[in-house]
Amino acid sequence: MSPMESRPDDLVPPAMHKPAIQCAAAEDASLLRSPTVSSEEFMQFKRKATTIVEEYFSTDDVAATANELRELRVPCYHYYFVKKLVSVAMDRHDREKEMAAVLLSSLYGDVIDRPQVYKGFSKLAESCDDLSVDTPDAVDILAVFVARAIIDDILPPAFLAKQLPCLPEGCKGAEVLHRAEKSYLSVPHHGEIILQRWGGSKRITVEEAKAKIADILEEYLAAGDIGEACRCIRGLKISFFHHDIVKRALTLAMERGGGAEGHILDLLKSASDEGIINESQITKGFNRLIDSVDDLTLDVPNARRLLKSMILKASSEGWLCASSLKPLGPEPKKAVVEDDAAVRQFKAKTLSIIKEYFLTGDINEVMSSLEAENYACSSSYNAIFVKKLITSAMDRKSREKEMASVLLSSLGMPPEDVVSGFHLLIESAEDAALDNPAIVEDLTMFFARSVVDEVIAPSNLEKMEEEAGRGKPGGSSTGLLALRNARALLGAKLSAERILRCWGGGATGKAGWELDDVKDKIGRLLLEYDCGGDIREACQCIKELGMPFFHHEVVKKALVAIMEKRGKDERLWGLLAECYGRGLITPNQMTKGFERVAGCVDDLALDVPDAGKQFCCYVERAKKGGWLDASFPNGVRS
Repeated sequence: MSPMESRPDDLVPPAMHKPAIQCAAAEDASLLRSPTVSSEEFMQFKRKATTIVEEYFSTDDVAATANELRELRVPCYHYYFVKKLVSVAMDRHDREKEMAAVLLSSLYGDVIDRPQVYKGFSKLAESCDDLSVDTPDAVDILAVFVARAIIDDILPPAFLAKQLPCLPEGCKGAEVLHRAEKSYLSVPHHGEIILQRWGGSKRITVEEAKAKIADILEEYLAAGDIGEACRCIRGLKISFFHHDIVKRALTLAMERGGGAEGHILDLLKSASDEGIINESQITKGFNRLIDSVDDLTLDVPNARRLLKSMILKASSEGWLCASSLKPLGPEPKKAVVEDDAAVRQFKAKTLSIIKEYFLTGDINEVMSSLEAENYACSSSYNAIFVKKLITSAMDRKSREKEMASVLLSSLGMPPEDVVSGFHLLIESAEDAALDNPAIVEDLTMFFARSVVDEVIAPSNLEKMEEEAGRGKPGGSSTGLLALRNARALLGAKLSAERILRCWGGGATGKAGWELDDVKDKIGRLLLEYDCGGDIREACQCIKELGMPFFHHEVVKKALVAIMEKRGKDERLWGLLAECYGRGLITPNQMTKGFERVAGCVDDLALDVPDAGKQFCCYVERAKKGGWLDASFPNGVRS
């Protein structure tokens, strides 16, 4: 018996291995409860399921297969069909493997419900040792099937963590789950790699699918031929991605206005009536739009009213179950009302600025361009820029993600504006997760990095988590999970250095510097300035290090150098004053620097006998200058 998922969207941390009997006891009995059927009926179902599978591989007729399986009228045994379909495909060519994956995606929700799919894959994992006898590479093939099911959204990611404790240690089923996660789901561009593994998306990538969907909808609105549009949708053969057609069609209807709404609703109704787009995909498409409607209001101010109207019309026509949709919720209050045309223009300019920055890496150019476009320093514009920057980076490689973090720490935006941008990201995270399966990991690192870079304070992160928790009572929000992960990551030992290196470090995409290299760079720039360098150039060099969380090293080295000269030359003190005045060195980093010097004064006294006395004097001066809090101890710590 295999455990069923209770909340498939939650990310479950790996559990300790425990006996399978405990997993069985923890199962949700209501999901696995079967009607009373005789063993003879089960044997008859097995024989018919085998015949249906063989016929499907001969005809490639998804609709006929769905009808035959539905006519058996024993849904409690559909898990066996899942197991049989995959196990037979494992011993065939790539064509049959791809056909099996496509069939499961097509039957999910409409014919085979979620618990039966889950149970079928559980049975496959449990029987992998037997499957390996006839299929030597069964572990790798089944790992791809599991990964493909997760990518196709018919199996929850939590399956890996929940099923693993229920398998004997060292069995091939456990190896399947590990390989699915490590070798397939964790690699860059895993979605496209998995979809193309058996030639399935010989067809199309996700981006190509979106482009084709856009073309179909545009041509339909131009020509008005419902039959041709439905034929093109069916020809895409991406039934598991039909929710994107629904969302894009509804969005297009709202953006175009006029008669577009009626045409789009007619198309969706026809696609539903003909069975081209099933009920679960229609519901999913509407829910995706509900999640992102607040963002859409920036371009379409009355988007909420239009969406409510379309939901009412679709439900009254019978092709949408309104009770299965997420609540639309009240319209959020806007702190600032911007001119809609101006917002659209700013968003377009923002994307152009970001794209240019990813090509050139010129931070100064971004600053001047942003200042020109947002001359009024609008908080809402800053928030939009933050969201667009991180969203664009998440669609790219580690180099651009690192560049985005460096740019964010260099812009010097008010923390509340950055937080507002993060809120926009959180609000759209559920929708974005459908296109970016790694969004939780990406957002986690961006949130954590912003705290390490002191772009926002840890308290900002806590408040964001509280607000996200209130918005999602179940605690299953993608954004909420990312916030929790970020706080946990920040609490780990030596987290700052690990977070800095998460994308390779350095905005040029080069490998991250070792700490010794950074210390050496800081030492050289301080020496160069002390020998007559320009204070502005020194500040710029410190800024270009791109490591604001390590500026306490600048404070420490400068103080030690000043004390070694016994106060005869205080150019470096002037540099610290300039950096503090510019906000380049924050109060937190200044305090850390002084604390580090306090901890090494005894060692320094071997070369500078009056080091302790000098340090006390500099602490007093720092307090008078407002660099240190009055509570900072004057004496040297033992």
